[in-house]
Amino acid sequence: MSSRFRWNLESNRLAQLLGEKRRAGARILDLTESNPTRAGFSYPAQEILEGLANPATLTYEPEPRGLLSARQTIADYYRERGLPVLPDRVHLTSSTSEAYSFLFKLLADIGDEVLVPQPSYPLFEFLAALEGVELRPYHLIYGHPAGWRIDFDSLESAITGRGRAVIAVNPNNPTGSFIAPDERDRLVRLCAENNLALIVDEVFGDYSWREGEQDSSSCVTSETSLTFVLSGLSKVLGLPQMKLSWIVAGGPARLLCPAQERLDLIADTYLSVGSPPQHALAAWLRLRGGLRRQILDRVLGNLSLLRGVVEGSSCRLLTAEGGWYATIEIPRHVSEEGWVLTLLGEDDVLVHPGYFFDFAREAYLVLSLLPEPQIFGEAVEQMLARIGQ
Repeated sequence: MSSRFRWNLESNRLAQLLGEKRRAGARILDLTESNPTRAGFSYPAQEILEGLANPATLTYEPEPRGLLSARQTIADYYRERGLPVLPDRVHLTSSTSEAYSFLFKLLADIGDEVLVPQPSYPLFEFLAALEGVELRPYHLIYGHPAGWRIDFDSLESAITGRGRAVIAVNPNNPTGSFIAPDERDRLVRLCAENNLALIVDEVFGDYSWREGEQDSSSCVTSETSLTFVLSGLSKVLGLPQMKLSWIVAGGPARLLCPAQERLDLIADTYLSVGSPPQHALAAWLRLRGGLRRQILDRVLGNLSLLRGVVEGSSCRLLTAEGGWYATIEIPRHVSEEGWVLTLLGEDDVLVHPGYFFDFAREAYLVLSLLPEPQIFGEAVEQMLARIGQ
């Protein structure tokens, strides 16, 4: 088999225990649930399905960047947020994972390096390895109660002659930290000075916990360095099954034009984006306000509950600014793996260990804020009864 498959494909101890629990019929209180379609939200089913009945979907119109009508709709979405975007800068993909794979193909040769934040989402390891790209980490550092910041010393020390791009996640998953405007400006300058592309994942950008603050940190209008901003329906509408995401390209014309030409060629080779979601996009995005409000209300409600339960315990809730996750620091006399195995084995509570997201040290647990409040409250109470006294 290909040497790209670097991983042990056997289930780890947590997955094995979870499988045993489910086969035994246990009621799992799942605090890792990240699928909004399984979290009890009320979707406007009729309007969503009507979007898929557009007769225009019966005509195949292969366009490397995606249909102009869909790209114009995405430009309008940004314009409503006060972020001017031209439809010609938009490239549609079937998912943000595919967007990363396209960008790695565009920017890096085999063995070249892409810089990624830690902690962050573990998917980068798989996406990079499958493209033959090496990852070099840089760190986010935490100060309480101010929150997370980019450690620019570690970022600059990670730049080598084989560096091709810097990935930033805004807000980060799972830390929930937005890039501050001063950090954004420094990051853009650093990339321009070192001939690095900047890839900014803004899939959770609609979910600031403080209204109106998320757009001030967006990189979607950046023109100083070659920049690619990613987002999609998975988070914007809570519709991961509709498989429509996008890249917004920006930067100096001398870099942007050849980059977009090559992105067109890559996309034209695959033509992976289906017609139905493209034609439905304008109607679906009109539903954005109601869906976003439901999700944000759930997230903030569960966050408030968690904050109240953690207060006065031996655990600490880390400061975050947005997204769908919360991180708590827990006592270190038991390892993270020990805690998560005990919680699942003894209490039927499933949580993510911090090492899953490459936290620099132990001990942390990462909780999804999407579960229904009754489930979330019961799980958190049991979790804190086990570890927080």
